[in-house]
Amino acid sequence: MSTATTQEAPGVYVPSPEVIGAVLARGARPRRPSAWSASMTFGWRAMLKIKHVPEQLFDVTAFPIIMTLMFTYLFGGALAGSVTEYLQFLLPGIMVMSVVMTTMYTGVSVNVDIEKGVFDRFRSIPMWRPAPMIGYLLGDMFRYTAASLVILTLGLILGFRPDGGPAGVIAGIAVLVAFSFAFSWVWTMFGLLMRTEKAVMGASMMVLFPLTFLSNILVRPETMPGWLQAFVDVNPITHLVAVVRGLMQGDVGDELVWVTLWAAALIAVFGSLTMWLYNRR
Repeated sequence: MSTATTQEAPGVYVPSPEVIGAVLARGARPRRPSAWSASMTFGWRAMLKIKHVPEQLFDVTAFPIIMTLMFTYLFGGALAGSVTEYLQFLLPGIMVMSVVMTTMYTGVSVNVDIEKGVFDRFRSIPMWRPAPMIGYLLGDMFRYTAASLVILTLGLILGFRPDGGPAGVIAGIAVLVAFSFAFSWVWTMFGLLMRTEKAVMGASMMVLFPLTFLSNILVRPETMPGWLQAFVDVNPITHLVAVVRGLMQGDVGDELVWVTLWAAALIAVFGSLTMWLYNRR
């Protein structure tokens, strides 16, 4: 019998203390990762998924270009009499529409990882529990920024000229990305609730289509019937478009307060529900 093991019962061998000491890590035990470190690690994981599957960027490159060109030349002459004039009104709204509609893919990513069993591994790691969810959102913030820059570049080529200057444009994109971060918590909850990714996409579109099209993105609310204006006035997307449009045109109103309140409410409600569902799985 080897000296590296001891026999405690017939057919049962236990490693000796020398063997156990040799395989255990020497030195101080690594510290538990901080909440920030864990979240950034999962955010980097989301970025690596884009690197290995670059087709994921289709919805933040080709889709915004198609939306911008389609609505600009479809409605420009009819609603404003000039494509260039309508573009000054439309482009901030199309930017909001394109970014907000891509937020649903956060829930899809969550659902796919659940189906693959990846979440079971995440839950076994000693770390800050919300880190995987926040990592998804941090990775998607890159997608939101990319979509905004694609639309802005196309708009400048077509004739968009923001009166707010570079500072106003940067501020508008920053507000849009920050709100989208808060809005994405709705879809993380959907990703945990729904059984398949197709179900997540279907439920998301049922929410996103009324919110985006029944707003001030394409036309001014004053032209709508009174009953529809009542919905548009309380629609959070309406307030978001007003803020982004105002910052880019150099005319910021009090809508920023409403956007901030909506973002805080979305994180408080849907962020809490997401973590409650995550901890119960």
